[in-house]
Amino acid sequence: MLLKLYKKNNSPADLQRIVDLLNDGGILIYPTDTMYAIGCHGLKERAIEHICRLKGIDPKKNNLSIICYDLSKVSEYAKVDNSTFKLMKRNLPGAFTFILNGTTRLPKIFRNRKEVGIRMPDHPIIREIARLLDAPIMTTTLPHEEDEEMEYCTDPELIDEKFGNTVDLIIDGGIGGTEGSTIVDCTHGEAEIVRQGVGWLDEG
Repeated sequence: MLLKLYKKNNSPADLQRIVDLLNDGGILIYPTDTMYAIGCHGLKERAIEHICRLKGIDPKKNNLSIICYDLSKVSEYAKVDNSTFKLMKRNLPGAFTFILNGTTRLPKIFRNRKEVGIRMPDHPIIREIARLLDAPIMTTTLPHEEDEEMEYCTDPELIDEKFGNTVDLIIDGGIGGTEGSTIVDCTHGEAEIVRQGVGWLDEG
C-alpha cells in the first residue's frame, strides 16, 4: 500500500499509523536523503530477520544499520568517543553511514558483527517518524538486481508495483535518489571513508 507524505504538515493520524505499524513489527519502505530504503523497528529481531531474508543478507557477515533521530540516541546503541562525536555532529543529519562498535542495547542479531551502521538522514519524513517512534529504525537499501532499471528503486509507484505485496506500507515522498550514503568506519579510532557516496565528509 502506498501512502503519500510531504516534507511538512503531514496528518498526525498518518504518522501515528506508521509508528503503530513499526511497533507491531511491520516492514516499511520510505524515502531518505539518498535512496529509498526498507526498514523496520530496530529493536524487533523477528522483523529484522524478515528484512535480512528479503535482501539475502547474512547478519553474521554483513553490518546492519539503524536510523537514529539525534546524537543523544546514538550513544544508547553505539560506542562514541569524543572525536567521533564531534565528527558526527559536524556532518549529521546528512548522507552518511557511520560504522561504530555497537552496545548491548541492540538485539542479538546485531551483536554477531559487534558493529552497527548509524544513519541520520537529512530527510524530514523519516526523521519525523524516528522522532515519534522514539526508537532506532533498522534500515537498508531496497533489494535490486545488478542489471535492473534504477526507476524501480526511485519511483514510489514502481516501488509499489514491485514490493507492494512484500511490505506492509510504502511511503511516497516523491522521486528518490540513485546513489548511496558515504560510509565512514570509526571503529578503530581514526575515521576512514570506505565508500564515497552522496555525502562529502567535513573532517574539521
